[in-house]
Amino acid sequence: MPHFFSGDELGAIKSVSYAQGEKKNEWKPTTTILVPGSTSGRSKTVQKLAVHSAGSETLLSALRADGSASLYEVTDETKLSVVHEWSEPRLKDGQRFVGLANTESGVYSCTSNGALRLTKPGENSAEPSSSLAVLPTRLFEWRLSSDNKTFAYGGDEVELSLWDTEKAFSQPQEAAPQNASADTKKRKRSDQLLPGELWRAKNVPNDHLSLRQPVHNTALTYLQPSTSAVQQHLLVGTANGGIRRYDTRAARRPVADWKGIGKTGGVSTVEKGFNDHEVFVADRGCLLAALDLRNGRTIYSYKGLAGAVSSIAPAHSLLASAAQDRFVRLHSTFSPPAEARAQQERKGDVLDKLYMKVTPTVVVWDGQLDVSVGNAGEAVDEDDVWDAMPVVDSDSEDEGKPDRRKKKTGPA
Repeated sequence: MPHFFSGDELGAIKSVSYAQGEKKNEWKPTTTILVPGSTSGRSKTVQKLAVHSAGSETLLSALRADGSASLYEVTDETKLSVVHEWSEPRLKDGQRFVGLANTESGVYSCTSNGALRLTKPGENSAEPSSSLAVLPTRLFEWRLSSDNKTFAYGGDEVELSLWDTEKAFSQPQEAAPQNASADTKKRKRSDQLLPGELWRAKNVPNDHLSLRQPVHNTALTYLQPSTSAVQQHLLVGTANGGIRRYDTRAARRPVADWKGIGKTGGVSTVEKGFNDHEVFVADRGCLLAALDLRNGRTIYSYKGLAGAVSSIAPAHSLLASAAQDRFVRLHSTFSPPAEARAQQERKGDVLDKLYMKVTPTVVVWDGQLDVSVGNAGEAVDEDDVWDAMPVVDSDSEDEGKPDRRKKKTGPA
């Protein structure tokens, strides 16, 4: 049974579980409020959620707009117990959290003004501890690699950058780049890497008018695990609706640059799917689509969305999304065709939509591997439809076959 956690604009955290119904493609959601919302407005908006499972223990971390953070233990799907709570005093008005990762070593958080923190909850009555680091400002997205050895970020006039996690926290804070990206008037930037920085992207070539193209990275994700810290495959979404793919060992500029993917307001989020060559992209309009990483082609998009998707959570052959029209939706997913450019036979669809009284801001999958969807979203074979139809009596030589065309009677 697929299970997700969602956060909303008033700070509430909810559990959303789905059970497959008797009918095909029928899903029945169950919602439980784990943390009630605040009555003080949007100051408690949940901006990030992250889940970490280790054996039978599941930990859920949450970051809120007022700088507060919480780490919970999931005792079951309907209860949370507080493990540790803290705050990020470096978060100022008009800024937000852009990254969160829940790992065995602790909870990583990053703000748009570059305040990076590693919080380690105390074990065996030990006091919790925090490690601090400072990154460039004006960040839009921060991601930690699956092995926790590297992280990447990008933002407004901040090129995609890859860092060594351990070295980033070992550098003195006064030596960190307090405002390495603020001087936008000076277009020429040093190619020298910062302490702890492993690789930095280079801006795409000038446009057809020989004008510099602005750097505005709005979303990013790691594409696949790597055995080498300096060899990573990253995908970035931009404010002009483009999707760029980077190979840090191949070049500093993108190895693929697909334009016009996001139709309205640029790309808001990108997430790697569980199938080969699969990635999901949402813009700030009503687009949620699956892309083929081999060529950047949209293989299918989901219909019926009336609001911008703010968060998506792939869960094997399912996908959950939170949108500004106050719905949490459950989608079916299908892998791209075996051959690039081949026709996509089966396309994803909306299996269920759950109305939330307060606008959801983020949704995450609990990571459990017991997702069994049966034939959810499976396309209906046209031949099966004909075979199920009753046989029509006929005096013709075609007697015994389904009469697919209405025959004319009487004189012509």
